[in-house]
Amino acid sequence: MEIELFLETIIPYITGALEAIGVFIITLASIRALFGFIKGGFDFGDDEIKLDLAKALALSLEFKLAAEILKTVIVRTLDEFLILSAITILRIIISFVIHWEVKEKEKKAEMVN
Repeated sequence: MEIELFLETIIPYITGALEAIGVFIITLASIRALFGFIKGGFDFGDDEIKLDLAKALALSLEFKLAAEILKTVIVRTLDEFLILSAITILRIIISFVIHWEVKEKEKKAEMVN
């Protein structure tokens, strides 16, 4: 009982911190991408900027996914579980798509070099 109470108390803080880290990564990467985009003369074909931003998005999704996994410890109802499951599945799918895109762009860059 005491462990459950402790987990119910501390997990929201931990998940909040993990979510904040994810948001910070996205914000920082977006700012870097914007500066790179401006510095590159607004070149929409610059794959390096896209690749760096995609890697940052993938990393931030990992932090957000970790928060979702921790939230499963304190789920009380089936509705909460279903919502949490749907969010987790969507984040996993997005993460796979981003990883696939990064690999494809890296292969393309290797072929060019």
